[in-house]
Amino acid sequence: MTSQTQKAEAFADLHRSGTFVLLNAWDAGSAKMMARHGAVALGTTSAGVAWMGGMRDGALDREAVLANAKAIATATSLPVTVDLMDGFGPSPDDAAAAVRAAHEAGCVGGSIEDTTGDPDKPLYDLGLAAEKVAAAVEAARGLPNPFVLCARADALFAGIDDLDDVIARLRRFEQEGADLLYAPKLRTTDQIGRVLDAVGKPINVLCGIGQQFDIEDMRSMGVRRISLGSSLFGAAMGSVDRAMRELLGSGTFEWSLGNLPYARLQDVMNDT
Repeated sequence: MTSQTQKAEAFADLHRSGTFVLLNAWDAGSAKMMARHGAVALGTTSAGVAWMGGMRDGALDREAVLANAKAIATATSLPVTVDLMDGFGPSPDDAAAAVRAAHEAGCVGGSIEDTTGDPDKPLYDLGLAAEKVAAAVEAARGLPNPFVLCARADALFAGIDDLDDVIARLRRFEQEGADLLYAPKLRTTDQIGRVLDAVGKPINVLCGIGQQFDIEDMRSMGVRRISLGSSLFGAAMGSVDRAMRELLGSGTFEWSLGNLPYARLQDVMNDT
């Protein structure tokens, strides 16, 4: 069995050189399928986990998110990083507690974002957001194993089209000690290049959201980590949607021709 220390060290090593893909699982079964295909590390997806339970993204509390993360972390021998959203509360202490709880759940990394969940004021003020990142970093450094702390500047994801502000926030989060920097919804290589030029720490780029570049493009630019967010969950539900349209429309079963066989799925779920 791979220990949490071994997972933590392996995950930290992935961020030191090269480019790797972080696959985002929403439960233990999806984690096992991703591991079967050669994943080197897994992330959770706050949206996928919430949608799996029939809720909107952001509706789950810390206990529910970390129970799911623990199930994913114990399903395979791969390192797991968890989406900790805003730290499940408005204070720096909340962010620090979320990091410690993530470690207790078996995770070796986590992200803290600067979104509030309030549509009238979607982002925390930079000063408070930076304090939360600093508290999360301090908590991570106090753990017995390495813990990759990712700081997210979510303005673009929140619909605020201001890359200059995103970059300013990422630079501040870098100053606070974040190991990895992440601005979801970068859609062009020009945007990614601007972020890479502005910061010194590794960055994560969210892919699978309609961009025209590929993994090799990201590797050549020097992007360290590529994540998929909720897009793999979306792909799975897309298959269900197409099946329902055919089954309840024409009444035919051609959708089933691409299904994974029962025996194959049984075999995957036997993996540890």
